[in-house]
Amino acid sequence: MDKMAETEHIETRLLLEAIFLKYGYDFRSYAEASIGRRIQRNMRLNGCVHISELQHRILTDAAAFQQLMTDLSVSVTEMFRNPDFYQALRRHVLPELLRIPFVKIWCAGCATGEEVYSLAILLEEEGIIQQVQIYATDINESALQIAEKGIYPLDKMKEYTTNYHRMKGRGSFADYYAALYDHAVMRLRLKKNMTFAHHNMVTDGSFGEMNLILCRNVMIYFNRDLQNRVFQLFCDSLTADGFLCLGSKETLQYAECANQFENVNAREKIYRKKVIRPEL
Repeated sequence: MDKMAETEHIETRLLLEAIFLKYGYDFRSYAEASIGRRIQRNMRLNGCVHISELQHRILTDAAAFQQLMTDLSVSVTEMFRNPDFYQALRRHVLPELLRIPFVKIWCAGCATGEEVYSLAILLEEEGIIQQVQIYATDINESALQIAEKGIYPLDKMKEYTTNYHRMKGRGSFADYYAALYDHAVMRLRLKKNMTFAHHNMVTDGSFGEMNLILCRNVMIYFNRDLQNRVFQLFCDSLTADGFLCLGSKETLQYAECANQFENVNAREKIYRKKVIRPEL
């Protein structure tokens, strides 16, 4: 590591430590390459030359911190992202959930909510939404507000409609939103069984006994130690026989708790918690 890279590494660690000490948000175990790109983007937007300059700004200006927070925790998301995953969810998971009188689902790291509404549409089409409670959580308050409102740019609906058809949706995607000027407003019936809440997977505890947890395309930003902690959090939060769904580039294979899960669909990263039966 050359001297410039070493200095940048030290300044990055000091910035993340300052955020933790001042605001209580812990990004210290995020993958450094990913977090570094987001810090550099924020610096360019704010005209900062050195990370130490950014550190001083966020420690003295709460608004600057909120802007950085948005950059650090932003997630790339869309409705019915990876349509094959939703087909697999319909085929392998939802028939099992239909057997349960009341189903609890946790969408962890829900970002701006596109995945949550995609799930609600799928549940409605499978006739299960009335027996489901969905908990949608994220660390980013601004993203949560967008998710709870369920209002998205109308020009995105063409792309989402294509994803919906690739997912083999059973109706018309236009029935799930109302067009209002240049925005699409998701139908209120989809929100009926949703609860939006702030939750930090890095520092907060388990989130009740869930039958299904979706945390897709979030773990790729964590280092191995943090991944292990979060995987254990999910394991503790699942009921026996509960399902865990990850993103296409994520895996339980090397997790410390991997032996507590079995593969349901290896390609789409759907796992099921094993039932531990007492020895006779």
